[in-house]
Amino acid sequence: MSDIARNLAQIKAKISAAALRCGRSSEEVTLLAVSKTKPASDIEQAIAAGQRAFGENYVQEGVEKIRHFADLGVSGLEWHFIGPLQSNKSRLVAEHFDWCHTVDRLRIATRLSDQRPKEMPPLNVLIQINISDEHSKSGIPLAALDELADQIAELPGLTLRGLMAIPAPESSYERQFAVAQQMAVAFSALKHRYPHVDTLSLGMSDDMDAAIAAGSTMVRIGTAIFGARDYNKAHQGQ
Repeated sequence: MSDIARNLAQIKAKISAAALRCGRSSEEVTLLAVSKTKPASDIEQAIAAGQRAFGENYVQEGVEKIRHFADLGVSGLEWHFIGPLQSNKSRLVAEHFDWCHTVDRLRIATRLSDQRPKEMPPLNVLIQINISDEHSKSGIPLAALDELADQIAELPGLTLRGLMAIPAPESSYERQFAVAQQMAVAFSALKHRYPHVDTLSLGMSDDMDAAIAAGSTMVRIGTAIFGARDYNKAHQGQ
């Protein structure tokens, strides 16, 4: 068994344990393997171990990997764009990715909808919430959610699937859970309004347990699967 396969098994066991503790099924929580800056060979090891959903932060790097596996004839993979999205990169995301987690303004949503190829299914999108009100983070305040959700729901090239957040680091479980609970309440309200909403992308290695306890349906794990990242090799700014 490769290190990556072993790491995946350990993370899945942790997800199962966290779900069990709060009376949920592990099947309710999707593991998104964050493969940014990692070579295709690492992703191949994860695929061999049964992983199918991958998250990329840099547009060009992600597109290269998507094309690589398409050229190899590997099917059944799901590619999620989880980084900040600049307008001039929206076409690449619309044409290649299955999901975009970081929609936080109507202009980007409209571009993604217009640029989604008609022969592809609508792009699955999540609205990014700046739940910790950090000036350095992307996302909208919860107060602006209803208006943006209404606008996105009207766009033919998109399917609104839910919410995403990157909370500020909190050292205590209680604080992590309190923040995650705010997201869960907003997610629940959104589910009642839109039939396709089913995804709360929340939780990374350090706050995964609290996120799952609050109701996260997707956790984003990178370093714990693939090891430390070498940002000197990253496609920065993409």
